[in-house]
Amino acid sequence: MKAQRKILKPRREVQDRQATQWQSDFTDYLRTECHLAANTVEAYRRDLARFFLWLGSRRIQGLAVSQLAGYPAWLAEKSLAPKSVVRHVASLKVFFRYMQLEGALVDNQADLLGSQKLWQKVPQVLSVSQVEALLTAPQKSDPWWLRDRAILELLYATGCRVSELVSLAMRDLHLGDRYAICHGKGDKQRIVPLGRRAIQAVESYLEKERPRLAVRRAPASSAVILSPRGTGLRRERVWELIKKYAVRAKISQEISPHSLRHSFATHLLAGGADLRQVQELLGHASIATTQIYTHVDHSRLEKVHNQFHPRA
Repeated sequence: MKAQRKILKPRREVQDRQATQWQSDFTDYLRTECHLAANTVEAYRRDLARFFLWLGSRRIQGLAVSQLAGYPAWLAEKSLAPKSVVRHVASLKVFFRYMQLEGALVDNQADLLGSQKLWQKVPQVLSVSQVEALLTAPQKSDPWWLRDRAILELLYATGCRVSELVSLAMRDLHLGDRYAICHGKGDKQRIVPLGRRAIQAVESYLEKERPRLAVRRAPASSAVILSPRGTGLRRERVWELIKKYAVRAKISQEISPHSLRHSFATHLLAGGADLRQVQELLGHASIATTQIYTHVDHSRLEKVHNQFHPRA
């Protein structure tokens, strides 16, 4: 994100601005001037709140690079994953750049912080039988079980992120033409095909449960997936439901909604899909992001080779 405004000389009033005001002004800047998506702005806000917690009573203007270098180490001590530490440092660099634009800093100490090179982490992938057990875990004895089946089927059928699922609106569903429109990061839209079983699950939910949920709120929500109050379902609730049904499906590893996205991509590649096609379905800006799934499939093939090849 390149700044276009002239860097100003620090003024006393901007130097003395309170931490809470800095955070508020920064998020306003990201939202109004940079036009970032709401989820991205919220991620910056959370990262910045953690930085100010580390900063304490110290002044940003007085920080030496040697002091600032202690921030990533402090994050690591908080048991943050290496990928999260790298993201926090990147957020800090953007914030310091903003402070330069506002005239609160002359030098950007954060730009001197190195970016840690990460080993690529192989994502958690479910087997086909595990996916089948998970998708059929919701039963009639569960409240809103048709909705829950529709959630699971949509996640696996489309490979969409949980944020894309909960933002899916009725106008985005085109069941007759067997596709849906997902709104990804930066509000980028993409068309995702829907399989027969996903369509059946969604149609059953729309016919038998969603009308009973929609009438609980006026005006009715346009979201496809509704809560018992008739509002759009929270992302956190989707996580809770998947944890619940994973236990019932006897899936021992820790999984999340993203596990179904990972499984979607890996199973497509294992079935012979082209990497570029999977990239488009997932909504990845770079094919380098999608290539991680080729490593997952290679690991599966290595296990097959070791098990069956006579000279493995």
